[in-house]
Amino acid sequence: MDNSLPTGNEPPKTLTEPPRRWKLVVRDWLNALIIAAVLVVLLQTYVFNLSKVKGESMQPTLHDQDRLFVDKIVYAFAEPKRGEVVILQDPSPDVGRQFLVKRVVAIPGDEVEIRDRKLLVNGVVQSEGYTDIWIEDDKPLHTFLEKDEYFVLGDNRHHEKSKDSRRFGPVKRDLIIGRADLIIWPFNKFTWL
Repeated sequence: MDNSLPTGNEPPKTLTEPPRRWKLVVRDWLNALIIAAVLVVLLQTYVFNLSKVKGESMQPTLHDQDRLFVDKIVYAFAEPKRGEVVILQDPSPDVGRQFLVKRVVAIPGDEVEIRDRKLLVNGVVQSEGYTDIWIEDDKPLHTFLEKDEYFVLGDNRHHEKSKDSRRFGPVKRDLIIGRADLIIWPFNKFTWL
């Protein structure tokens, strides 16, 4: 057994890590951040999106500055249904890549008519609990939807308050990019659509 005491001539012991250890930690953190960023971009591109409502075209259901959770993958497995709130690319020419939030009121094969301030689908006047007014536009409309065509309207049916299929006609399926499922902001309006 060695009972010797230190003489003070030994080199001091350091508590530092080897000089390359911190580089490995930094590299691991950078890799994790890059992977996380790529996953977020992929998820927002193909699976979901958070969108902000601009304007009053969906009142009383949605209001300006409401934030929505948009399911972008749902329509890879199913088709839009009547009553769903969707996000679509504006089909108007010369508007660039702008998006609209509207409600699907008619699907492929449907006959759509606006007459006497009422919406008729396949000859039946629609009872729409999500809007607070009949259609104020006096311009009659009558159309048959082809394959992959949808008729969309804003819930705000006051005169000239919604840019929708009354103005730009039926929407092709490939312009519908997702379904708005939730109002996530403001918190007091947090609800399923």
